[in-house]
Amino acid sequence: MTSPLAGRPIYRMNGIGNEILVLDLRGADLTVAPAEARAIARAPGLRFDQLMVLHEPRQTGADAFMRIYNTDGSLSSACGNGTRCVAYILGRAGEGDALTLETDAGPVRTWRKGETRFTVDMGRPRLGWREIPLAAAAPDTSNVPLAPAVQGAPTVFSAANMGNPHAVFFVDDPSAVDLATLGPQLEHHPLFPERANISFAKVVAADDILLRVWERGTGETRACGSAACAVLVAAARAGLSAREARVRLPGGDLVIAWGPDDHVLMTGDVELEFETRLEARVFDEQGA
Repeated sequence: MTSPLAGRPIYRMNGIGNEILVLDLRGADLTVAPAEARAIARAPGLRFDQLMVLHEPRQTGADAFMRIYNTDGSLSSACGNGTRCVAYILGRAGEGDALTLETDAGPVRTWRKGETRFTVDMGRPRLGWREIPLAAAAPDTSNVPLAPAVQGAPTVFSAANMGNPHAVFFVDDPSAVDLATLGPQLEHHPLFPERANISFAKVVAADDILLRVWERGTGETRACGSAACAVLVAAARAGLSAREARVRLPGGDLVIAWGPDDHVLMTGDVELEFETRLEARVFDEQGA
């Protein structure tokens, strides 16, 4: 049977290289099943890092509720680069320059800073070991021993939750890391009961950080906004950086600021690549 999503318009975007699809289901009593998300990800030209699906808001004052899918059909509670893409699409539709978007991790506020530039309030980092979560008690989540060890990985990491769990490893050269090998091993490490986004970072200066990311449920990505936030928090906690810095990823740069109110703000650009409609064969061929 053809998916009811067939024929729906979908927007292909990127947030500094992070491959994003935006699917607006507001006004329709539809949801996306994991198999449908996987089918869309396999369709020619529609491969994504995150699929941002918009539903009617659940609370007064919100503009939309977002569900965020990874390529394997699993759900993510946060995606900063994707949220900026959503803000662009809603702004283009006349929703305004300041928006409140609901997620499973709570409300997220966004502001337009330029034609294609947006700031997202990613909220407060959660730093307790239970709320990250970790599988074992860690009195100092800025310096957690990696046990059991993983060959080729540093022996300690910094952990944080920025809507989803993150593990940050500081290294001399992120480009030299065998991310294809270490990424999946660390994502599924027994210390992370909900898996984790894995970051390898180098602090070049107090306001300049290099970063590569392996995203849970997706793999290596050219950019990850929540990881950039987690890395800035980790670096600042360790005294390696200021509380505001440029975070440089393979796809481009983000400006991350950890404010005195404990909220982490992310600012960066987005690009609309094209708009199309989901074809029935996308789902029929994949058995979705």
